[in-house]
Amino acid sequence: MLLTADVGNTNIKFGVYCNDELKYKLVVSTDTRKTGDDFAVALYSFFQIHGIDPSSVNASIISSVVPKITYPLRSAVKTVTGANSLVVGPGIKSGLDIKIDHPETLGADIVAGCIGACEKYSAPLIMIFMGTATAIVYVDENRSFLGGAIAPGVGISLDTLTKKGALLFDVDLKAPKKVVNTNTADCIRSGIMFGTACMLDGMIDKFMAEFNTDCKVVATGGLAPLMIKNCRHDIIFDENIILDGLACIYKRNIRTTPRN
Repeated sequence: MLLTADVGNTNIKFGVYCNDELKYKLVVSTDTRKTGDDFAVALYSFFQIHGIDPSSVNASIISSVVPKITYPLRSAVKTVTGANSLVVGPGIKSGLDIKIDHPETLGADIVAGCIGACEKYSAPLIMIFMGTATAIVYVDENRSFLGGAIAPGVGISLDTLTKKGALLFDVDLKAPKKVVNTNTADCIRSGIMFGTACMLDGMIDKFMAEFNTDCKVVATGGLAPLMIKNCRHDIIFDENIILDGLACIYKRNIRTTPRN
């Protein structure tokens, strides 16, 4: 079995694949204070809950945008399963032709997500990652990554708005019944929910015009389902696309079981 791990700024998502199928998932909060032992306990408990023999996990791959966590997590995987972890980064064969100014700066999660989307939905495509930041990127029909745009994430936007506005307050992320509202809470909801949807629609329009294409659009991230249902474009939501992409990258790079 293959263990995949997507380390983001907010959460770490684990996936266990058996015969190319995602069987089990675990999500833990990202905390740079955690040690390898902390992660080992979480992983071991996860395996025990699902009745997984740790020794049956004979391969692992990690994408990480939090360098401080990468080594402790690799250590934890090794401790619990005995498997070495492949880490997505420069030198890894991803199957994505990265054509930007500094390819080494592209986040491993974006690489994995784009590969997962190419495998499942085919290119060209626009990929939207809705996490701490909202990243919108384009991959052409040759699987060339041609760049994208980055905007503040929905959570950051809402937090900043309510913290900086003395008379404003936090609200739940639920779209109001109309765009123009008569109370502060629904006005904030309208701005965040419909404003984000308009931004996504507008950026999709601009991407398609710039590349003269009418392609599929795929979105991932915890808040994506709430946002894309207010968009006029048809956007596919896939919560596991990064984990699926990691599984694809692993197969491209490793043909043998990575144990010492």
